[in-house]
Amino acid sequence: MSNQRRHVLSHPLVNARLSQLRQSNTSSKDFREGIHDISLILGIEASRELEEETFEGQTPVGPFTGTAIKPKVGLTPILRAGLGMTDALLSLFPTAPVYHLGLFREKVSLQPVEYYSKLPPVPPIDTCFLLDPLVATGGTACAALAMIIDWGVPVSKIKLLVVLGSEEGLNHVHAEYPDLEIWVAAVDSKLTPDGLISPGLGDTGDRLFNTIRA
Repeated sequence: MSNQRRHVLSHPLVNARLSQLRQSNTSSKDFREGIHDISLILGIEASRELEEETFEGQTPVGPFTGTAIKPKVGLTPILRAGLGMTDALLSLFPTAPVYHLGLFREKVSLQPVEYYSKLPPVPPIDTCFLLDPLVATGGTACAALAMIIDWGVPVSKIKLLVVLGSEEGLNHVHAEYPDLEIWVAAVDSKLTPDGLISPGLGDTGDRLFNTIRA
């Protein structure tokens, strides 16, 4: 952990699931389930400090004081791989609106290119969970963060959830947005010359949606 705003999960279940995801012979079905499970744990951990509000309720036996999550949470998956994390977060926040951001990394320059965004004029949410399974160079995550901040959500109300990041990519994001809260399941130290995390997971979108070319 390189800074106080980066939280790296250290849990045997996460480590075992991630090791299964790394295997090149893991099926798309098992890969999707593994991304879902790790995303669920990320969502639970990242929600630890969400503000609560109380209400008075009634059980079959008697009255009680209950709690509810106070801020309105929105989910922003980066297409297409971020879709693999969305259902897990919706199981925690079933009424959360989902705002898709379409970004891809150009293969030669490795720079992010925006191709889809349909954010409403004014953000009707208090907290945004940005879902990006892999942070390699950090360029795509930074581009998505710029879009969300320009939309009107302050960086202090954004949480970036990552299944696997590179040390270089996460440092890049932190340098651009030092106040951003990052939750990542694991960190790899190396990037290939093509900007891929090593040993990494491979192309997460292809592995999620079974579109790997033979």
